[in-house]
Amino acid sequence: MSRLALSVIVSRILCLAAFFASFSALAQRQKQVVSQRVGSSIVDDTTRNVYGPATTKWTTERDLFENRTNYQPLDTSIQNYHRWTYVQRSNNFYKDLGPMGTALSSIFPQVPSSIGASPGFQVYEPYYTSEEPRYFDTKSPYTRMYIVWGGNGRATTKIDFSRNINPRWNFGFNYRPILVEKQLQRRQKGDYQTVSHYYDFYTTYKSKNEKYKLLFNYRRIRHRVLETGGVFNLLGQDSVKLYYDTEARPILVAAETEDYRRNIHLAQSYQLANALQIYTITDIYKQRNSFKDVPAQDPNTLFDNSEKLDSSWSDTATPSDAVNFESNQQEIGIKGNVLKLFYSGYYRFRNYYYSNPHYLNEIPSATGRFPSGQSIIGTESYLGGTMALQFDSLSSVRGSIEYLFPSYYRIEGQIQTPWIEGSFKSSLSKPGFMQQRYRGIHDSWNQSFVGINSTEAKGYLKWDKGPLKLWAGGTFTLFNNFVFFKEVSPVEPLVNSQRVLPYQSSGTQSTLSPEIKATLRIFKHLFIRPQYIITKLISNDDNALQIPTQFVNLQVTYENDLFKNHLQLQTGVDAHWHSAYDALGYDPAIQQFYSQTLSPSSQAFPLIDVFLTGKMRRARFFVKYHNVVQAVTGLGYLPTAGYLGQVGQAPGQYTGQRNAIDFGFDFLLFD
Repeated sequence: MSRLALSVIVSRILCLAAFFASFSALAQRQKQVVSQRVGSSIVDDTTRNVYGPATTKWTTERDLFENRTNYQPLDTSIQNYHRWTYVQRSNNFYKDLGPMGTALSSIFPQVPSSIGASPGFQVYEPYYTSEEPRYFDTKSPYTRMYIVWGGNGRATTKIDFSRNINPRWNFGFNYRPILVEKQLQRRQKGDYQTVSHYYDFYTTYKSKNEKYKLLFNYRRIRHRVLETGGVFNLLGQDSVKLYYDTEARPILVAAETEDYRRNIHLAQSYQLANALQIYTITDIYKQRNSFKDVPAQDPNTLFDNSEKLDSSWSDTATPSDAVNFESNQQEIGIKGNVLKLFYSGYYRFRNYYYSNPHYLNEIPSATGRFPSGQSIIGTESYLGGTMALQFDSLSSVRGSIEYLFPSYYRIEGQIQTPWIEGSFKSSLSKPGFMQQRYRGIHDSWNQSFVGINSTEAKGYLKWDKGPLKLWAGGTFTLFNNFVFFKEVSPVEPLVNSQRVLPYQSSGTQSTLSPEIKATLRIFKHLFIRPQYIITKLISNDDNALQIPTQFVNLQVTYENDLFKNHLQLQTGVDAHWHSAYDALGYDPAIQQFYSQTLSPSSQAFPLIDVFLTGKMRRARFFVKYHNVVQAVTGLGYLPTAGYLGQVGQAPGQYTGQRNAIDFGFDFLLFD
């Protein structure tokens, strides 16, 4: 039995086991209630289930770190509950390759979240980082089952469990699989394109006098995608007409990428005085990115350098690329609260290890930019601190600074009030290892880049009065020494037959994005929520950034409580549109998006969903029809246009997710 089939079977067994365990607990509870009611016409108050969303509270690690005991009740609202894909969860600020679970890229440039050494693979990162666990304080065992059955073989499940072992000790876990069947030429049910399994375990503990506190979690993800490389349009037309099943076929049939990550996290603190605590944080992290293919099934002409790195390979072999990155990080510091002010200061020591097996027998490069051998080992030392002033529950100011010896840094600031909010980020960060030193089946380079300067400033004025909530402001970004991948133009000479290579810009890239968003209530139950962003490229040396000039999200909904408040209802339309632009291409062999102007542009196509969301007691559900325009016109969209280009074939194009009906629900158990 293959690993893929085994993982799918295991995920389904776990889901069924959790479901039946939850159902059994609910049935047992109902049986107890009924048995207590028999023989008495008076219902005892003790038979009522007093536990629920209000008694099960959660918080974040940041709140715990900053000594804020603002545990919040569970969020059971239905606002945007129907947005279950990662693109829609990000408010369309990310794009993928069309099908759910494929590589993701931010529409707007982002300041790096870390200034230290990194492997340089980020396209699957949101599937891991967005699942960061929350920490609970429960009065009873808490279980949540969230299930989505999407059309065209798209599905995801999330199982959450948490319970207090005693008032000072909590334990829980989360499990989330993503299973997406092929959208083109699916042979049978269960013919998956994306298989992803994420899980974590966590615990929090505090001593009787609450001076000692501990937080621990273990997180792991294995995210696998069968890469298509785009779609051959067999009819040879240049339009974005969708051709499915017999009229379209993927360019690649045997390529697969995988992103594996796991992290062990331990945070401890001890209070020495009213305003002084010492703390330590340990992180042991591992990441592995791989690509494999069967040369006999996929033509080498679709890739860059097709050099065989090992003479023992044959056309029927399955060569693979694999890059490993490991780090061990120890942080020690002090923190505390003085009236409404929180402060912290720390020293962090980090060991890292980067390896690529294809460099095992490498001859040192003439430039000597990197040492020979298959691995790079290094250490990093950081100093940093944070100050946060919480005026009240609505107003706060915070700032943080971090310095990485000898010259890298990160500065951040935030302000939040009822009338204004803003943030500022500035950093000098290390480029990723992969962007500088890489060798794979189809790609190879060895170069050295300097630190990347990044600046981002955001600011919004807010108005909230009567039926109108309004935010007006914008974002300014500035980059120097920006590192990006770029497709070589036809007039430029190729390096080792490679079309897509990493570059470091010698100029600057700066953008200004004015934005307005609002919520308008009309006739009590009708809501209109627009968001409009205009982006101006002030400077874009080397054509490094590719961003749509106009970006629009719009939601129109009817919201009401019906049947004596037994049914909470939201129904309406979600719409997204952006102006036409040369979207970034994607190279699956290196798992990187790249700047390009050769493939067809991403057209201005309106994505429209019609949805109905409801809540009855503790259960929520939604029904959504995705991509209404495609159902009516037969036209589709290209989020990552022809991301392997046109290589002596009819115009290649990759189609976005076609029209489909999605259904999802969740229910909560507190017994």
